[in-house]
Amino acid sequence: MSDDLCFTSAVELARRLGSGEISAREILAAHLEQIAAVNAAVNAIVTLVPERAEAAARAADDAFARGVPVGPLHGLPIAHKDLALTAGIRTTMGSSIFADHVPDEDELFVERIRSAGAIVVGKTNTPEFGTGSHTFNTVFGLTKNPYDLARSPGGSSGGAAAALACGMVPLADGSDVGGSLRNPASFCNVVGFRPTPGRVPSWPSDDPAQVLGVDGPMARTVADTALLLSAMAGPDPRIPISLPEPGADFAPPFPHDRSRGLVAWASDAAGTMPFDPEVVRVLEGARPVFEELGWRTESAFPNLSEARRVFLVERARMYAALGPLMDAHPGQMKATVVWNIGEGRRLTETDLTEAERLRAAIRSRMAVFFERFDVLVMPVAQVPPFDADLEYPVEVGGQPMDTYLDWMESCWCITVTGSPAISVPCGFTPDGLPVGMQIVGRPGEDLRVLQVAHAFEAATQVGLRRPEMSI
Repeated sequence: MSDDLCFTSAVELARRLGSGEISAREILAAHLEQIAAVNAAVNAIVTLVPERAEAAARAADDAFARGVPVGPLHGLPIAHKDLALTAGIRTTMGSSIFADHVPDEDELFVERIRSAGAIVVGKTNTPEFGTGSHTFNTVFGLTKNPYDLARSPGGSSGGAAAALACGMVPLADGSDVGGSLRNPASFCNVVGFRPTPGRVPSWPSDDPAQVLGVDGPMARTVADTALLLSAMAGPDPRIPISLPEPGADFAPPFPHDRSRGLVAWASDAAGTMPFDPEVVRVLEGARPVFEELGWRTESAFPNLSEARRVFLVERARMYAALGPLMDAHPGQMKATVVWNIGEGRRLTETDLTEAERLRAAIRSRMAVFFERFDVLVMPVAQVPPFDADLEYPVEVGGQPMDTYLDWMESCWCITVTGSPAISVPCGFTPDGLPVGMQIVGRPGEDLRVLQVAHAFEAATQVGLRRPEMSI
């Protein structure tokens, strides 16, 4: 029964809770048992708060018994990424500088998730300050991929993805600048959704109008991901870019939609970046699925030639804000963080102005692109899960990668477009390593992306393949 509950969808668990078939305490107990059984092998959940979770589950069951209205996430266990502020729960950001940091406030989306009734069990591992798409740090060590413990789970939401794949939680949140929701989902055969900037308002924030980094949901199915998004999303008057639609608009079941259109198919991104051949092979194998579902596919990829310059400048600008912290704690940040701070400190006003101009040009071209195509389909990651002993892949398809960011271009080139993008399980390499499909839509059309991903997921059921070590 415990194993069944741990791999039951969040939507189904919510239904059983709502009908009184099962209690929040029973669901929590099953997940805590699963954490005890498998977390030591993968190191995904790094701060566990069982007593707090058990008290919350008791309170949830009591409220339900008294007929008190409950939220859409009532009684569902969740773990928050260790970058997210969580009142009363240690938040280290994967940095020794914050190893003992306990915030006194929740981040806005954390507050919303709790208000929706979720039961917080702890925090998931992340690289230092979320830097890089491989999850390790000096505070908690390395997180491993459940499908091959010698491989990376991706990052920076790698702990979240590994915890989901192992059945330790049905829901998890993450954040995404250069692919940190999408890449680990691809590596761990789960779902990660980067919403349109402003869909999930970020607060507190020193830069509430920034559009590079977003918070978003992760789960094992598209419907579960949408369920979590429904609690996270919605406008906030403090955030100038927040979008007006209420979160409930994204809750499953999805609106009935039989419309089919034209898919821009880019299994190798039209040769604009290198890919491992196995990734392309898995994506190509999925193309007939769309055609069987009634979609037309046409090989096409938008002109994103300036995306590299835009992303590197905007990311460096973000990292410059860590400069004073680095100065106050010399020698306590890893080399890639120090490098990115240095890149930010070298930026000029001309660099920033030019990046904004180029981003506007990209957004304009994308709008024209999406006049013809309904969605864009491409790989999430340019490589399958790589050796966990590496900090990052040093070559892809025989092409050297000069920085820790180069191998993630397939994700960050989409980041700069402002489009919503999802990673949904697509297939496996001959070595049994997961490969995700990235589905990209028009800015603001988050629901459409979820609907397309849901249809593909239902047709293929790739996400049902569990890692052997979780059984």
